[in-house]
Amino acid sequence: MDNICRCFVLLVFTASLFISPPGAGDLLIHGGTVVTTAGSLSASVRIRGEKILAVGALEIAPGDDRVIDASGLLILPGGVDPHVHLAPATQAFPFVDDFESGSRAALAGGITTVGHMAFSFDDELPLATLARAVKAIEAQAIADVFVHTTILEPSAAAIAQLPDLVAIGQPSIKIFMPFESFDSHLPGFLTLMQAAGSAGIRVAIHCEDASIVSYATKALVAEGKISFNYYTQSRPIISELVATQRAIAMAEITGASIYIVHLASARALEAVVRARVKVPVTVETRPLYLHLNEALYRTADGGLFVGMPPIRAESDRAALWAGLENGSIDTVASDHAPWTRQQKLAAEHTIASPRPGVNNLQFMLPMLFSEGVVGGRISLERFVAVTAENAAKLFGLYPRKGVIAPGSDADLVIWDAAETRTIHDADTLSKSGFSIYAGTEVTGWPQVTIRRGEVVYEQGQVRATKSSGRLIARNPIEPNSR
Repeated sequence: MDNICRCFVLLVFTASLFISPPGAGDLLIHGGTVVTTAGSLSASVRIRGEKILAVGALEIAPGDDRVIDASGLLILPGGVDPHVHLAPATQAFPFVDDFESGSRAALAGGITTVGHMAFSFDDELPLATLARAVKAIEAQAIADVFVHTTILEPSAAAIAQLPDLVAIGQPSIKIFMPFESFDSHLPGFLTLMQAAGSAGIRVAIHCEDASIVSYATKALVAEGKISFNYYTQSRPIISELVATQRAIAMAEITGASIYIVHLASARALEAVVRARVKVPVTVETRPLYLHLNEALYRTADGGLFVGMPPIRAESDRAALWAGLENGSIDTVASDHAPWTRQQKLAAEHTIASPRPGVNNLQFMLPMLFSEGVVGGRISLERFVAVTAENAAKLFGLYPRKGVIAPGSDADLVIWDAAETRTIHDADTLSKSGFSIYAGTEVTGWPQVTIRRGEVVYEQGQVRATKSSGRLIARNPIEPNSR
């Protein structure tokens, strides 16, 4: 079967040669190993302007503007990270990265397209939230960007604007179950989800049950247990499980296509797998849960690792890796929500007032490649699926993004699978100034990142300038699609 897939891919790639001769100004990536979800093959990639012109056994042509020798290296699709926070959101969550600094971190890590979660201000309608994000993207972004508009209050006016989000080309929204206002607005959220499903909008959902979290946290505070030693107990696995089950039930009754963000536990994943017989539910996990475990909360710097949901046990970590390999988990997303070390460790933060979010963009792919592919947990093809192709398909970007094929955007990463490096705080391009993975040795590192035909990162430097990134319009989601 693998040989059949490779032959098919090669036929598709080389067929483009008969209609796409070399021309002046082309960029040729010569002599690498092209990796797709169908397999890997020795091939070169010719780029003209912003698009991939051809993939196959290509020769260097006299008119080529530049030739990059990729001998001994992998040629991967540019990463598509569907979950980042790259602008100050609200006074409650003023994350430190903007679209420029976040883009630099992304491109240095091999990610060319990011999905920004645009938080709404009080009483702000979706189109106004989106407009604020677009203004910042156009002024600052270097990576390409798409937007998920968050909806905190499912008013009739907000629901009425859902078709406009589709018309603009941004057919996804996000809702939050851990906010105490969620249950009081439940009828409205059901109406919102039904309207989203009908309009072709995917609904991203943060699954933690507000009542359970509140109950568990108050009980611990009453006993004086407010340090992050007790963080996992304040947001127990049952809160994620119950919320996941509720989200699935809401999707079933409304017909919405849902995307569960940052899934952390084996029990929640089991609920997703069981539900897929009837419900179009997709799921992401994030680096925190793949590379770390809950013992870190019991260290002096435990506050650095605070996310929502919390990091879980080794058994949960193993289940998530298994889910990546067997297809139960669709994507890996950074949920990049960065703070400085001082902000994360400020004394006022306890289990009752945590500061969630970490810097994850720049080192997500090297960490996943090293522990996943090199570590034998996932195949190279699955690495490409969960870091590029699946997200592009789920969010209406495919085949423009997420794949190496003629006609697609020339978003590529030239990757050295053998290079070993140690991650250092000084290397991070995020304004957070530190990485929770500092001191970790990884094998596999991006050498060159190309975004829409432009070499934007090479020799350890981001070459492109701010505002060269674009807002990427997307296709609506097919009803009941996974």
